[in-house]
Amino acid sequence: MMNGRERILAMLEGRPVDHLPVMPITMMFAGDHAGVKYAAYASDYRVLAQAQLATARDYQFDYVSAISDPSREAADCGADVRYFDNQPPAIDETNALLGDKSVLDRLEIPDPRAEGRMLDRVRGVELLKEKAGGDKLVEGWIEGPCAESADLRGINTLMLDFYDDPDFVRRLFDFVLEMELRFAKAQIDVGAELMGVGDAAASLVGPQLYEEFVWPYEQKLVDGLHALGTKVRLHICGNISKILPGIGQLGCEMVDLDYFVSVADARRAMGPDQVLLGNLDPVRTLRDGTPESITAAVAQCHREAGPHYIVGAGCEIPRGTPPENVLALSRYAQTHQP
Repeated sequence: MMNGRERILAMLEGRPVDHLPVMPITMMFAGDHAGVKYAAYASDYRVLAQAQLATARDYQFDYVSAISDPSREAADCGADVRYFDNQPPAIDETNALLGDKSVLDRLEIPDPRAEGRMLDRVRGVELLKEKAGGDKLVEGWIEGPCAESADLRGINTLMLDFYDDPDFVRRLFDFVLEMELRFAKAQIDVGAELMGVGDAAASLVGPQLYEEFVWPYEQKLVDGLHALGTKVRLHICGNISKILPGIGQLGCEMVDLDYFVSVADARRAMGPDQVLLGNLDPVRTLRDGTPESITAAVAQCHREAGPHYIVGAGCEIPRGTPPENVLALSRYAQTHQP
């Protein structure tokens, strides 16, 4: 029988597996399961690791992840980030770091190994690898080019920049690309074998802007991550139905599908070999459903995805999801082969 790490790597490499892997994203759910405030989860790598290890053990997941929130890189760049007692940190877009575009000319890429929020994630990866790396796959996390640029510039302003100042957008994307590859390397050096890339803002651009601006930089990022020796999980929240063909050409080992996206459409657009995860509605299907309805929903995703499929929700498992509903994901995975 395979362990979780072996199972995921085999699936991503196209080798036989004993049963489907299960890899749902857990952040606030993991913090609640471990009985810790989310402020501690997002700011102390030891708390995050403890919560991830407990959640993966108790719900029989095949991996652990250092994901917590999308503001680590922006915080270390000097962005205005708001912190809360029991919610994820959030960037104040009304006071965006690059509200004045000229700031980019003097902005320096932060060192992910210097004291800051990026280093905290690196330490989290290192601790997860030490505690579970032989049994569970350890996933690092970075932001994608569109998402991180939106964090630094403000999402509404960035959308206007695509039309008003495309050269600035490319310079900003260049900055982000280099920063994220440095951040990824620091995580890979301490044990991350899969790099999650969150590029949620990419779901807000149309096919033309995606092809012209976003796709080339996602491709550079994926190629760069591969050159660093890691596998890639692309996670784009929202409706990416119109950009599925491009995403399928990036060469990511794994693509997450949010519930807005048809698994069958994704399979047709991306071809038979792309590993897909998803696409359960995290609230209506997973949190508010029953083990029976969840099992039926996962089975439908599995049928549409075919053999190259990993069990998970469209996005993060929401806090307040009943334990038996989460266990339904693992039970389906453990009782079904590709």
